[in-house]
Amino acid sequence: MPVKIRLARHGRKRRPFYYIIAADSRAPRDGRYIERIGSYDPNTDPATIDLDFDKALTWLQNGAVPTNTCRAILSYKGVLHKKHLLGGVAKGAFTEEIAEEKFQEWMNEKEEKIQDKKNKLTEQSKNDAKKRLNAETKINEARIEKLNAKNTKKIETEQEKQNEEQ
Repeated sequence: MPVKIRLARHGRKRRPFYYIIAADSRAPRDGRYIERIGSYDPNTDPATIDLDFDKALTWLQNGAVPTNTCRAILSYKGVLHKKHLLGGVAKGAFTEEIAEEKFQEWMNEKEEKIQDKKNKLTEQSKNDAKKRLNAETKINEARIEKLNAKNTKKIETEQEKQNEEQ
């Protein structure tokens, strides 16, 4: 039974939400699966990925083949890198401690990149809000000036009428 790691679509129309599953390759996309490994929500920025790292690694070591999208997700979360390092340990290229150390370095760099992106997005949204507020303030000031000019004209015309009557 050839096993694939792939996505099963859930969620409503135009708002997809995916389960990352291990399934028989002959089973339908949203049909029966062997095990649920995690979930993937592409609607958020950055995309939300909840993955059981150990289950995914176990399935890969047992010969499960990920689809292209799942390969990208597993690579993003570091499962493929860990599998690669464990393969080096099995071949005797280096020890398991060195492999774990390399993996932790890689994970720390990855976390920094993700945190930088999140910080950049929040900073950008704050700047956009400030720009919108400034633009709205300018528009409101222009409206106030227009109303003041209109009101002063009314007052002047009323004063002229009163002066003419006297």
